[in-house]
Amino acid sequence: MRLVETPLGPAGVHRDGPDDGPDGRPRGTLVLGHGAGGGVGSADLTAVTAAAAGAGWRVLRVAQPWQVAGRRIAPAPPRLDTAWTAVLDALRPELAGPLVLGGRSAGARVACRTATALRADGVLALAFPLHPPGRPERSRAAELAAAGVPLGVVQGATDAFGGPAEVEAALAGVPGASVTAVPGDHSLGRDPGAVATAALAWLAHLAAVRT
Repeated sequence: MRLVETPLGPAGVHRDGPDDGPDGRPRGTLVLGHGAGGGVGSADLTAVTAAAAGAGWRVLRVAQPWQVAGRRIAPAPPRLDTAWTAVLDALRPELAGPLVLGGRSAGARVACRTATALRADGVLALAFPLHPPGRPERSRAAELAAAGVPLGVVQGATDAFGGPAEVEAALAGVPGASVTAVPGDHSLGRDPGAVATAALAWLAHLAAVRT
């Protein structure tokens, strides 16, 4: 992990996948953020990273400054966005090919909120927390719709933060959006392989559309 300075302190960046070179230019760059309750080593992020890197994508997993500092509670969303934006600005020279922002849970929210400003070509949202458990009236559907770019959501079939059908309903009428259901709950830990397969299929579709 290397450190990148942000206004909130240093963030950490883990890099996987091909480097630039005659035979190694990546198919694109996938930047992933973690959730509020875990880090970049979660089962779903690890599986997606391995699959995407193996398929020729450069994958950059970003550890937010609060995690790098060892704190247990994430800051408010605007501060997460500030740190994320600073990291992407610093990494801009490394962002080869189509740029996909993404992450799990809170990291997916950050990606959706910042995609347009950061000139992303797509957003990959893993376990998007559509609403707090049992509180569907507190919907975050506006964040999904605000992504403004092709959006792929991979959602656990029994996710208490919003199941696949709820997310599909929230995205009704949003162009370029799709939802893939996988086994498991919000952790996406039941079948990380299925998560990786769904993510890779969506990335392949995005790359094909852009060629």
